[in-house]
Amino acid sequence: MTDPGPGAETLDVQTAQAAVLTMMRLYRALERIDTGLTPQQYRILKLAGAGGERSARLAERLAVAKPTLTATADGLVAAGYAQREAEAGDRRVVRLCLTAAGRAALERADAAYADWLGPLLGATGDIAGVLEAFRALDATMDERRRARLGVAGGHADPGRQGDLP
Repeated sequence: MTDPGPGAETLDVQTAQAAVLTMMRLYRALERIDTGLTPQQYRILKLAGAGGERSARLAERLAVAKPTLTATADGLVAAGYAQREAEAGDRRVVRLCLTAAGRAALERADAAYADWLGPLLGATGDIAGVLEAFRALDATMDERRRARLGVAGGHADPGRQGDLP
């Protein structure tokens, strides 16, 4: 196990295994929700929707290889969900931006995820606590990502999806 850092609690192996299995189960359940988008398409559209993104930056934030991102982006462009726009003043820079159809697809996907997640969180009896734990995990992953990249402080990007620790 890697050093968790100062002030962090250690986790026994069995507890860690149970947590990992739960997170994997959640991911698999999310993959099966009929949103009209794959999880990777959803993530790319969410990030592109937060403001046109350069492909290299998107690939970094999604923790995928640039060719993987390009192939997925090509599919989104072909489906009419996104378009590539050259940056004014530097035609070498191309940003991926949402179309109206892409925004509509995201709204449908967001609604489908909320319809699934709302009752699940409600059944825990502690919606606020679970959401706070997710926010804490997300913030911790942001911090680890910044440390790994040597980036100083700052805030997490809105719409950014968590990276691997």
